[in-house]
Amino acid sequence: MNRRRFLALTAAALAAPGAASAAVREWRGQAMGADVTLRVRGAPPAQARAFFAGAMRELAHVESQFSLHSDSDLARLNRLGHLRFPSVAMQDLLALSDRLHRATGGAFDPTVQPLWLARARGGDEAAARALIGWRHVEWDAREIRLTRRGMALTLNGIAQGWAADRLAGVAARHGLTDLLIDSGEFRALGPRGWPLGIADAQGRVLHRLELRSRALATSSPLGTRIGPQDAPHIIDPAGGGAVWDTVSVSAPHAALADGLSTALCTLPRARIDAALAALPGCRVETLHPPQHGISADITNR
Repeated sequence: MNRRRFLALTAAALAAPGAASAAVREWRGQAMGADVTLRVRGAPPAQARAFFAGAMRELAHVESQFSLHSDSDLARLNRLGHLRFPSVAMQDLLALSDRLHRATGGAFDPTVQPLWLARARGGDEAAARALIGWRHVEWDAREIRLTRRGMALTLNGIAQGWAADRLAGVAARHGLTDLLIDSGEFRALGPRGWPLGIADAQGRVLHRLELRSRALATSSPLGTRIGPQDAPHIIDPAGGGAVWDTVSVSAPHAALADGLSTALCTLPRARIDAALAALPGCRVETLHPPQHGISADITNR
């Protein structure tokens, strides 16, 4: 799940305003196949350590639910076609996926997993595409059902952001108010900004900003290529291609920014504007076109 993450934390992050008088304490680890970095500013050592320990437990819990590469709740759902008594977190993430699916006109669709696997393995994409359809996913508090045989879900386009939001909750329970969470998506807490650089798939910095009390996610279809044809790893459920080389979205919550940055890669500008209108508080920070040599279209400076 560390694919399509090209938002580089600049060295300036550790020299943010006030850093000289407020030490930054850092923890690094992994979850869902991605690097995770937590930076806490100005907290006593014991308070920071307690948060880091709680964060590790929370990350393990997230992975036990949403990983595609372990015996997680999601993996069991895909294997069996149903999952009895899903966790509240699973229900909430499906509800958010539904909201994003509707807002983006179907561009965000977790049922693309069979097509992603077919493309990665050089398999029959036509047969896999026939299995796509969010309307064929049914859920309530008692059970999640994939109503067509062979269907499977991926939550890779949203779960890293979800993890960042969960870690923000852990931080709040430990009384922390000034930190930066990087779980593949960024979530900043506190009034002081954390300088970040938004980069494309080639590592070229397109835009710099200070993130404060907000989340940020970036996606690039060609940042990771899959299968024998080196195809883009972000897939348009409708069968089209990527419209943008790099998309960066900020939002009140990281899961929302994460899902949007994925879906908007395949949408023209008019449909992007419609999606943003349906999701108050979200905004595009960067739209970078695929043509080489064309500068980024920065919509927020």
